[in-house]
Amino acid sequence: MKIKVCGITNIEDAQKVVYYGAYAIGFIFYKKSPRYVSPSKVRKIIEAIGPFVTPVGVFVDAKENAIKDICRFTHIRTIQLHGDETPTLCTRFPGCKVIKAFRVNEEFDLKAVKKYKADAYLFDSYSEEAKGGTGRSFSWEIIKTAKFDRPVILSGGLNADNVEEGIKYLNPYAVDVSSGLEKSPGIKEPKKIRAFFGAVNAIDK
Repeated sequence: MKIKVCGITNIEDAQKVVYYGAYAIGFIFYKKSPRYVSPSKVRKIIEAIGPFVTPVGVFVDAKENAIKDICRFTHIRTIQLHGDETPTLCTRFPGCKVIKAFRVNEEFDLKAVKKYKADAYLFDSYSEEAKGGTGRSFSWEIIKTAKFDRPVILSGGLNADNVEEGIKYLNPYAVDVSSGLEKSPGIKEPKKIRAFFGAVNAIDK
């Protein structure tokens, strides 16, 4: 099971999650987020972690050119669109992989997902207050029976206590975790990192 750790803001946390086996690490370029990190800092973090993990740039309703500029500067080649972006925008980044995130609640329209020709779909919890990182799960039943022709990434309130249940219930391609590993926004807790990776790895054995 692949693990993406999002909301990375410093080299130390990046190195810790890579050590435990993170497949990807996410950097949030949304300035309203408490986990925002500058492109110049992200570039230094990417240089420090080496080539065997995928850096992901997370954007929320950003302009196409701004996304491209940041990706060129940081050498990021995987983009996560976490806002209300159009299906067309997902096709505007040649040479990059695109993850389209959807915030799920009881009124969520599953049919709208297939309009997006992204490389993967990420499902997160809906909140009126925040675009992500809420620490709350959504009802997995909403997407359980849906059939998607893209890999599915499960996000939203995952932690060491519930990730096993989520994986067994939905069998996603990957899981995405952020606040579930934190001691404060943008700062990871080593004990929570170990517990989370341990819980996921126990399933694979």
